[in-house]
Amino acid sequence: MTFHLGCAVWSYKGWVGDFYPTGSRAAEFLRLYSQRLTTVEGNTTFYAIPDADTVARWAAETPDGFEFCLKLPRDITHQGLLEPHIPDALSFIERMQGLGDRLGPIFAQLPPRYSPDAISDLTTFLNTLREKALLALEVRHPAWFQEPYASQLTTLLKQLGIGRVLLDSRPIYDAPDDSQIHSERRKPKLPVEFSVTAPFSLIRFISHPEWELNQPLLEEWVDFIDRALHQGTRIYFFVHCPTEERSPHNARSFQKLLIQKEVSIPPLPWNDLQQPPHQLSLF
Repeated sequence: MTFHLGCAVWSYKGWVGDFYPTGSRAAEFLRLYSQRLTTVEGNTTFYAIPDADTVARWAAETPDGFEFCLKLPRDITHQGLLEPHIPDALSFIERMQGLGDRLGPIFAQLPPRYSPDAISDLTTFLNTLREKALLALEVRHPAWFQEPYASQLTTLLKQLGIGRVLLDSRPIYDAPDDSQIHSERRKPKLPVEFSVTAPFSLIRFISHPEWELNQPLLEEWVDFIDRALHQGTRIYFFVHCPTEERSPHNARSFQKLLIQKEVSIPPLPWNDLQQPPHQLSLF
């Protein structure tokens, strides 16, 4: 599968009765999620590392072709320089190998304070980890998006085969101020980097609850994805939303948009299920 679509989490009780059938229990959420979408960002590992039994259970509860794109724990990425935490990062990667073929790229999200001044530290960190797993990187310090640092980072990632995590937070900043999106504005307002640095790419789209405010920006991603897929790049596209109830439906709406634009992508397993008891409007 060259195109994977998902959300940031699977364990959200507010999806019961809509995305998940009425009466669904928390223990069923991952299985139900993986019957509908094809990847998950797995924010859970940013806050806590699962034990080996939990990792094995995740693998057992998900179907062939489903992939977890897990975030390195914040105790590794948000404690200053990265090099001192290489042993912990390697241990985390080893633990996640229990997912087998369900393991997609692992990504490191660096805090806004991690600047290009630490590029030597970053190079050592990435160069060590790339031998152990597919790895992607998200940077948030504004200087990484300015020259000469932008080109330096792109060159480094291409040389090491590290994917660039592409964050698009425009929907929550371009839209009128609204209480339902205010909390999501903690995410950085940074330029969108439409670039590919590895055979795969992770895209994190912070959607607005109102579909109409997303569609013009998502059409830019349609063009990007179409080109990338034709070039052989594997795409993981994650849809966030400040109103979490909308995340799965915004993801499905994007799937429909890609199909309408005749982008060659696999169907969602969601399409093979009976309609839930209450379906929000897709458009």
